[in-house]
Amino acid sequence: MANTSHKSPAGNRFSGLVRWDSTVGILLLVLLICSFSFVDNFGNALNLSFLIGNTLPIAMIALPMAMLVVSGEVDLSVASTAGLSSAIMGALWNAGLSIEAIIPICLVLGLLCGLVNGLLVTRLGLPSLAVTIGTLAAYRGIAQIVLGSDSVTDFPAQYLDFGAGRFEDTFLPYAVVPFLLLLAVAVIVLHATSVGRSLFAIGSSEEAARFSGIRVKRLKLAMFVSTGAISALTGVFWTLHYASARFDNATGLELSVIAAVLLGGIDFDGGKGTLGGAIAGVFLLGTLQNVMSLLNVTAQSQIVVTGVLLVISVLAPRVGRQVSQARARRKTNASSASSLPTSP
Repeated sequence: MANTSHKSPAGNRFSGLVRWDSTVGILLLVLLICSFSFVDNFGNALNLSFLIGNTLPIAMIALPMAMLVVSGEVDLSVASTAGLSSAIMGALWNAGLSIEAIIPICLVLGLLCGLVNGLLVTRLGLPSLAVTIGTLAAYRGIAQIVLGSDSVTDFPAQYLDFGAGRFEDTFLPYAVVPFLLLLAVAVIVLHATSVGRSLFAIGSSEEAARFSGIRVKRLKLAMFVSTGAISALTGVFWTLHYASARFDNATGLELSVIAAVLLGGIDFDGGKGTLGGAIAGVFLLGTLQNVMSLLNVTAQSQIVVTGVLLVISVLAPRVGRQVSQARARRKTNASSASSLPTSP
């Protein structure tokens, strides 16, 4: 998936004028202003808490997914990993284990899921898109075997309160605290460390990154493992937030994660993007879905909108890049023409 061609700075800009991630941030701000002004009940604390709580699973997985896509890979099994984590959580709770023991087991499970994906991609050289489509089905199937069609709902009240509760007299859910911690770590890793610089280098040109001494396979493997662990953690949060462990929890979440990440300006070919843009894309998509729900737009129509946004998020930066390159060529040609000697 990694693109080995050179990527110009113009690739980060929409039509060569405005950074795409900044454009998404502006769109989010406009959508929020319009929603507060014109959509009934959007601004009440209960709805805002509901919006954030429903968006957090997408935002959590978007953090490692953004870094993985920057490196030129993708993981479509994230929702199935979350569902498997939820199923294991329910099965172990039924078996009598405590929540304190179950959560670390779920995280280890997520690490193993990510490790399987990473080994298949980095050691066998298989394309991540094909591998994770396969494990998407496999992990979901294992989840169904583990828990069947049962749902487990009798988790301790204090954990359910953390999953669904909010700080008193505010719209902020408790779960926003661990998300902000994860966000801070992800921003530092991607934008302020050699690891992040290496990920961008790998996504821009894997061959050049390898020749420069970057351990490409090891770094990609670490990104798959991290994505698996955060997906499993998301499965735990999903279970507590919705007070139900089921094998089909988080079904379809991978589409929302990919759409939000690409919408936020992370280039699907790798090598470009920012976590700020990715999170703006997450909350733009989450806010739009919340508004559509308040306006009684059907779930099927919401899926269509998500799909359209996914297509736009892939096409728009490329169109903008082509426009910028065309302008640059015209300027070069005009400059070359003006420098030619004129006949007497």
